[in-house]
Formats: sequence, structure tokens, C-alpha cells
Amino acid sequence: MGLFVLLAAASLVVAWWTGRLKSLTQDDIVAALLFLLGFELLMKGNLLPGAALMASSLLWAAWRRKPRAAAAPPAMAPEEARRLLGLPEQASLAEIRDAHRRLIARVHPDAGGSAELATRVNAARDALVAEMNRRPPRAS
Repeated sequence: MGLFVLLAAASLVVAWWTGRLKSLTQDDIVAALLFLLGFELLMKGNLLPGAALMASSLLWAAWRRKPRAAAAPPAMAPEEARRLLGLPEQASLAEIRDAHRRLIARVHPDAGGSAELATRVNAARDALVAEMNRRPPRAS
């Protein structure tokens, strides 16, 4: 049974190394190892501790994978982002960052602004940078 545990652990490492488990965290690895330990205990006849470890690790994995309600704010349209930051259509990355810095200095909650407006300014910057990365490079 020890060989089974080693093979399972090795397959997890290979899957993580090849990128199949990019969202795997250290907590997920601990849960997987606890599951394997529980399986090992179950196979050796320790039913209650083995089943408890396996069940708790499965519950942990299910809880970690459930979608969160407010994980990310909705994406902002590039036109709205340009209006909010006061930028022209072909603004450079430096211009986007400068406009963001100037505006966030005024609307940040620590400067007397609101958290909602600061979030919108950050979303505007993110939308314009994402649009810039999707755009094909201009010919020189």
C-alpha cells in the first residue's frame, strides 16, 4: 500500500509540474496528502481515523472549489474606461499609468474618496491595459 501512496503522490507532482494543476495551492496539497494518509489508515484497518481524514480532505477540496459570489468585479468597457481616465483612444501604457496615478491619488479612500470609485478607477486601468495587450502591434 505504501507503493500506492508513492505513485499517487508522484502523479500529483507530475501533474502540477506539467501545468495541469496551476490553481493547486499548498493547502490543496496538504488536503491531498491527508486523503492519502487516511486511505493508508483505512487499508490497515483503522477505519474511523482513516475515514475521518479522507472525508475532511474531500470536504476541504469541495469548499475550496466552490465559486465565490464576488470574486471579481465585472469588466469595464474600454470606452467607459477611457472616459473615466480622460484618455484618447490610442493612449500609451505610460499615459494610462500616469492618468491612473493622478486620478487614484484624488479618489482613494485614504485621501477622502470612496472605495467604490477607487475600484472603478482600478478597473478602468485594468481594462485599458488588457485592451492594449490584445491589440496587434502598430507598424513602425
